[in-house]
Amino acid sequence: MWINRDLQQQLAHDKSNYIQILIGPRQCGKSSLLSYLGQQKFKEITLDDLQLRTLANEDPALFLEQNPAPLIIDEAQYAPNIFPELKRIIDEIKKKYMLSKNNIEISALFRLTGSNQILMDKKVKETLVGRATYYYLNTLSIHEIQRAFPEMAINNIMFIGGWPELYTNTNLSPIRYLNDYIRNYIEKDIVLSAGIEKQKEFHTVLGLLAARSGELLNCSSIANHSGVKSVTIKDWVSILERTKLVALLPPYENNLNKRLIKSSKIYFLDTGLLTRLQGWQEIEPFLKSPQIGHVFETLVFAEIIKFKENYNKDWKISLWRTKEGDEIDFLIENARGECLALDAKLGIHSIKPANLPHAFAKQFPQTKQLILVSFGGKKQQLSNTCLQLPITELAHYLADF
Repeated sequence: MWINRDLQQQLAHDKSNYIQILIGPRQCGKSSLLSYLGQQKFKEITLDDLQLRTLANEDPALFLEQNPAPLIIDEAQYAPNIFPELKRIIDEIKKKYMLSKNNIEISALFRLTGSNQILMDKKVKETLVGRATYYYLNTLSIHEIQRAFPEMAINNIMFIGGWPELYTNTNLSPIRYLNDYIRNYIEKDIVLSAGIEKQKEFHTVLGLLAARSGELLNCSSIANHSGVKSVTIKDWVSILERTKLVALLPPYENNLNKRLIKSSKIYFLDTGLLTRLQGWQEIEPFLKSPQIGHVFETLVFAEIIKFKENYNKDWKISLWRTKEGDEIDFLIENARGECLALDAKLGIHSIKPANLPHAFAKQFPQTKQLILVSFGGKKQQLSNTCLQLPITELAHYLADF
């Protein structure tokens, strides 16, 4: 079964470059998406194949002669020598079209995927600067899941996350699937490519970060609990950011207001991976646990980020919080200077209207209401200044912003 992805429109209609590079974590659906868009027009190869990888590295010109465009290259980061040859080919095409008197419409000739952002950063960006357009694909959003599976409950989505295979193959065990993912991708692929030597300590810190998703990042506290230096933890968080497993939500910056905090919050970008790292085996105990509030907040954040990436929104997303404890979970600013103020609210029917903090209302007088993103319920105006919005309708609401 094919699950339509929101990023499809961007990839299919972007005519800005001859090379499209799709990055994102393993098993999030990158190669499947490019294969679906290719529809027999593109030949597909994967550099997970050792023989093809060897040829691509040892004789990239021969490799591309044997595999001409239009071409999809899966896991392209494993053959760094191919990128200068791609650069040469594209430059020759550009030179040819510059000498032509006809207007030539650009269309993608090469589509590359990469699941290891660290290696992609090292091997690709400098070589193909100005010649490639980058896209990011994460795991499925709630919007994508419920479009394909309208009856899928939010609590199930929150527990197993957005891994496409867990929805298209119901025979898979989510626990085993995610255990394998942590062991084979996070603990091997990321750790080795980043040169992390303390693998056991890294796994410990990963679990401590999972326990703190939705909280202010305090590396000193994690250092005290793990025995790992605070500076090392900061480096590891940076690696997890680059591989798009976590994201830091920065505080809103305003030089005129010294009352605002300066610490960022940390969030995992897939709640299935998060609940697995927290150690949950069954959904019912999880739903009754103290962690569920922060996991739901993480789910709301992930939905915002996925929408932003899938639709290429030029948004600034930040945390607004004062030292006195007043807080807005998510402040979204668009290019027109308009703002949305959203709070994650784990509730359905018993949600009470809330007001924007006085300091926030004074700072953002153009923002007239607080949006409470709820676990369930229905969209309703709780008061003149407060809207309840179930998370299932969040993507539709953001589409109009």
